[in-house]
Amino acid sequence: MEQLVFLAHRIPFPPNKGEKIRAYHLLRELSTEYEVHLGAFVDTPEDWTSRRGLEAWCAETHYVYRHPRAAALRALSGFVTGRPLSVPYYASRAMHRWVRARVEGGARRILVYSSPMAQFAEPYRDLLRIADFVDVDSAKWKTYAEDARWPWSYVYGREARRLFAYERGIAGRFDATTFVSDAEAAFFQRQAPDVAERVAAVPNGVDTDHYDPARRGPSPYPAGVPPLVFTGAMDYRPNVDAVSWFAEAILPAVRARCPEARFFIVGARPSPSVQALAELDGVTVTGAVDDIRPYIWHAAVSVAPLRIARGVQNKVLEAMAAGRAVVCTAEALAGIDARHGEHVCVAAGADGIAVEVAGLLRDPERRETLGRAARARVAERYNWAASGARLRRLIEAADAGRQGQGVAATARVDAQTRVGS
Repeated sequence: MEQLVFLAHRIPFPPNKGEKIRAYHLLRELSTEYEVHLGAFVDTPEDWTSRRGLEAWCAETHYVYRHPRAAALRALSGFVTGRPLSVPYYASRAMHRWVRARVEGGARRILVYSSPMAQFAEPYRDLLRIADFVDVDSAKWKTYAEDARWPWSYVYGREARRLFAYERGIAGRFDATTFVSDAEAAFFQRQAPDVAERVAAVPNGVDTDHYDPARRGPSPYPAGVPPLVFTGAMDYRPNVDAVSWFAEAILPAVRARCPEARFFIVGARPSPSVQALAELDGVTVTGAVDDIRPYIWHAAVSVAPLRIARGVQNKVLEAMAAGRAVVCTAEALAGIDARHGEHVCVAAGADGIAVEVAGLLRDPERRETLGRAARARVAERYNWAASGARLRRLIEAADAGRQGQGVAATARVDAQTRVGS
């Protein structure tokens, strides 16, 4: 097998949050065709204990500890150099040395997972370089800037502008750049039309067997309670905003119609503001759990009231795969091929979401019908094997591009073939 260097900004194990799930499954799929050498950062003690979890799929793993405070201090150098703060945040001489050793050892392909990791592949112009940006991160920072007060509005706005320039430059210099959905890829192409032909989509998948509701055991919820659940990393700003909005502005309207309803916030590292939500009537904050699936399987309704969102929300796909009725915003459903009223319920505003949730709580038969249709949709449209095959074809096309053919033709062919077909 030929070597491929896979560089990730966080160790992609355990696959228990969006960024790790995608990296983990794509790495596994690439390992069927390549000898994968993984280089990744570790920034929490919990993740450090997981460093052996990927050895079965990698010829080599190399992890560099990134102290969050030290990284934040390094990021400030961006104000002096003019670079986006995200790039020096992940700067590492140790990672540069390791990548150089892999190149000297014969590696001729590098895949970087997230834009700040591109800095470690930039010196190697003669190598095949693929960047999986996943989402358009610069657009996320722009959204943050619009909602923040000075000085953070300035900091976030600057990061949006500088990071977009960096993303655009990488997309122009690398052989191909991928995004998590056709919609996200098209958005970037509109913003950077000069590099559009080097951009393609590699959608997420879902392990439908892992989320098969036939495997569910005892419920983790109190008896007699119709649970509403939100799952995700609870130190991530879009998730914090979503659960705060739901608990404070939506749940009271739901409980006015269905007083027994309870809202469960399930996910690791709840921020202080999320922890404070547990003081509200009808709200439970679990923190980290050993297995998130029972909380999804036994929920009456899975909610995704995201107002800040980029790319594809794994939490929505996972709830659909688990056969649950989902109520979400249009932002949370972006990039997912599912229809309102047939596979999920899409609503806008606090009142609209409350009406949909309460309606489902009062109609168990509709909940079950929606859940079955949701699971069937995921099984039909989203699987990691198809996503991995699409990425491998893209790498092959990029190889061909170095022979004068280019990646655009394969990208156009793949655009006509949806995942799962």
